[in-house]
Amino acid sequence: MSVSEKIRSSIERASWIRRMFEEGALRKARYGPENVFDFSLGNPNLEPPAKVKEILRELVSNSSSGMHGYMHNAGFVKTREAVATYLSNRDSISFGPEDIVMTAGAGGALNVVLKTILNPGDEIIIPAPYFAEYNFYLDNYDGIPKTVDTNPDFSLNLLTIEEAISPSTKAVLINNPNNPTGRVYIKDELSQLGKLLTLYSQRYGRPIYLISDEPYRKIIYDGLICPSIFDVYTDSFLVTSFSKDLSLAGERIGYIASHPLIADKDIIVEGLILCNRILGFVNAPALMQRLIPFLLADSVDVALYQQKRDTLCKGLEAAGYRFTMPGGAFYLFPETPIPDDVEFVSSLQDENILTVPGSGFGGPGHFRIAYCVADETIERALPGFARVMERYR
Repeated sequence: MSVSEKIRSSIERASWIRRMFEEGALRKARYGPENVFDFSLGNPNLEPPAKVKEILRELVSNSSSGMHGYMHNAGFVKTREAVATYLSNRDSISFGPEDIVMTAGAGGALNVVLKTILNPGDEIIIPAPYFAEYNFYLDNYDGIPKTVDTNPDFSLNLLTIEEAISPSTKAVLINNPNNPTGRVYIKDELSQLGKLLTLYSQRYGRPIYLISDEPYRKIIYDGLICPSIFDVYTDSFLVTSFSKDLSLAGERIGYIASHPLIADKDIIVEGLILCNRILGFVNAPALMQRLIPFLLADSVDVALYQQKRDTLCKGLEAAGYRFTMPGGAFYLFPETPIPDDVEFVSSLQDENILTVPGSGFGGPGHFRIAYCVADETIERALPGFARVMERYR
């Protein structure tokens, strides 16, 4: 057999997102790109800020020795110092460069954290709906995903989380703002989660970690604030990237920040650095590490994403769709008018509208729309959305 049984099984369970993206490529070739409305993949359509290209030009023209060589596996010290200073100012907690590990994006960061903390059979509690790749990341290290329901508005349900905690629980993993729902968890619910994890950590005599995946942190609307997990819980990790807020998804640059007072800090930090190396990342891309200290406070124009959200939501509401207004990220997660979300997404394909079934995110009866697309794509797709809804009235 050409591939392992495990990988063969994984291929069969592979992400709906990629399947729909590939379907989009086929349809664009058949019908023309202008006639296919692809909302399948969260690939930012806004260009990076002009400042990115300006600084890159300066960096690539720098003839200093060692510009593109290896560095400490945690990343350049100056880059980590810049990130630590940024977080210290943002969160009013004193970070040092030793608390930061530069990574190949948020996906790389999360794999490094999981590799560092997991023993085979350890459980990670994940509020659903959630980013489906988490399942594969956990499988890499023989961890077990334990999904729990959120409230109807997708806020955290502390009761279901508490019911899921067991002696095998190693961490709770949240995504804030959330993909696929766009939900922004507020400080009160995170504070309650922190108190809950403190209680059970004391009961079991070891930390239950909180991991917050935050690549959409700066893409937030309506005056909302994405609170810091470090303010509510000590045994915590932040994993993030510059893929979304700077539209650098293909450059694979992000970082891990550990709480400065995390238990067993020395061995945790040593483990993160080792895992960054032995997982094959070795280090985050050197050129990107040199770039991001100049851009830590920057982002694309988030108002443009809010405008896309508002146009889409207004049109879908008029067509009879039901949804919770997203407070961040660039996804909408409406209910499907029939229980079978796969069937409904298939019906949208009849209008050359490509979305992703909610089942792929642990949210059956919904579907995800990634509205990080051209305004024209949204506007031209709305009549098709309305026609499909009309069939199910």
